[in-house]
Amino acid sequence: MNAFLMHWMESGGYVAIALLMALENIIPPIPSELIMGIGGIWVARGRMDVLPLIAAGTLGATAGNYVLFWIGRRYGIERLYGFVVRHGRWLTLDWRSIERINRVFLRHGSWIVFVFRFMPLGRSVVSLPAGLFGMSSLRFIVWTASGAAIWNSLLVWAGWALGTKFREIDHYIAPVTIAICVVAVVGYTYRLLTWRPRA
Repeated sequence: MNAFLMHWMESGGYVAIALLMALENIIPPIPSELIMGIGGIWVARGRMDVLPLIAAGTLGATAGNYVLFWIGRRYGIERLYGFVVRHGRWLTLDWRSIERINRVFLRHGSWIVFVFRFMPLGRSVVSLPAGLFGMSSLRFIVWTASGAAIWNSLLVWAGWALGTKFREIDHYIAPVTIAICVVAVVGYTYRLLTWRPRA
């Protein structure tokens, strides 16, 4: 994974970083931790500047999330009702659950989008309900960009502080990612077997 990312980043510089960060939010297996971490290493070596690096990463992350947000907005909550009626069993959701999630988003949607930027599995997924439940584009962009800027700054600092040792993290990311996926599958299977829709 490191070799692939470094090849792209060396070829395209800040533009490549923005594109990779956009893809990371649409195709989660591409890890932002490595993209921005490697960028941080290059900052320490004088090959990149910190502010353009964070700006490129934040722009890419916001754009990638906005694609999923736009899909949610285009689909809309009205069409979601029919989808839940037909496929709620596999989603382990009924319409009352959707209405409850909608109320939570109406009250706390901005903070939910912001906080989920720091969660590996949630940072992309949260964009869909934000669009489905009618969050304004401006609010979504502001809170997504704010969370992404902070997260990317932390990753760049980590890459700068750890230097070349940051590459060793790649050996641990794959098993951790597999473990998270296994836990998610087991959790979903358990919920699927035990879930019952409310009347």
